[in-house]
Amino acid sequence: MIREKVQKLLAKLKVVEEALSRPETLNDQNLYRSLNQEYSYLSQVKEAWEYLEKIFVSLDENRSLLLSEKDPEMIQIVKEEIASLEKEQAQYQMRLENLLVPPDPNDSRDIILEIRAGTGGEEAALFVADCVRMYKCYASFKGWKCENLSASESDLGGYKEYIMAISGKDVYRLLQHEAGTHRVQRVPTTEAQGRIHTSAVTVAVLLEPTESDVKIEEKDLRIETYRASGAGGQHVNVTDSAVRITHIPTGTVVACQDERSQHKNKEKAFRLLSAKVAEEVRTKQQKEQAKIRSVQVGSGDRSERIRTYNFPQNRVTDHRIELTLYKLDRVMQGDLDEFTTALVSYFHQQNLASI
Repeated sequence: MIREKVQKLLAKLKVVEEALSRPETLNDQNLYRSLNQEYSYLSQVKEAWEYLEKIFVSLDENRSLLLSEKDPEMIQIVKEEIASLEKEQAQYQMRLENLLVPPDPNDSRDIILEIRAGTGGEEAALFVADCVRMYKCYASFKGWKCENLSASESDLGGYKEYIMAISGKDVYRLLQHEAGTHRVQRVPTTEAQGRIHTSAVTVAVLLEPTESDVKIEEKDLRIETYRASGAGGQHVNVTDSAVRITHIPTGTVVACQDERSQHKNKEKAFRLLSAKVAEEVRTKQQKEQAKIRSVQVGSGDRSERIRTYNFPQNRVTDHRIELTLYKLDRVMQGDLDEFTTALVSYFHQQNLASI
């Protein structure tokens, strides 16, 4: 199945290469840009497939050698080489499967990521802070840009809520399936007897809207200012710099108090409000069309547990794709690619099956 898809794309690559070489293409900048983007995507597919084929050849050679080899020391070396190649094969197979998911116009749209403490009190708030670091590390690894929009600190240094904007190549493609309930199992720092506690946080992923996505009328807004609370210094606490905006037709309420400037807080609050209203519109349209997908837990039912982080066993499990990795320490440092790429492929196959 994969081979057939790749062969079709490689044939298409030749057509695109030919089209790019035509003089009339160079004279049409829009066409040239479109073909160049397609060429870049198809070239990645070709590169991944050719490397995967080299791994297949090496595996065959080593397996043949294993059958004929008599020296125990050499047999052990060959076995280790095969194990290494099989691991590399799995990684490149996953990368290729991800590439075979057709690009979507929203793939590189900016997003707003909301992480909120759920059940578990202070321990949940501390895990919000851990998740914030995890996603920021992943964003740094991907070359994405993060911008803090709003944060509400807890007493022990965690966050009751943390909202940030993330922008860059394939941001929405890779992070859209992070929406849902993330469960953590570990011994809290406040636990004297060493008992494992279970807490949860919810993650929502919202597309940052463009002007065409949603139009919000000034008359539909109620804007209030108030004094910011919490950490931030004397200036924050004695001026009405915090802003709360209510979208009256939908009842959506957002607030921002992180900036000292009321104007900046208003600007950030409006960005968040626009994203929430646009998400409501999209969700309503999806429901009306009866095509809402189970992945949209970030904007609908957040009670579904999508992932469990078990610290005592250094284990993290995504329950939707039944993928378990024993490298939680690395995942919390932003090593998320195995999950995000596998989820892209999984939900693409789910969508195809439902058509």
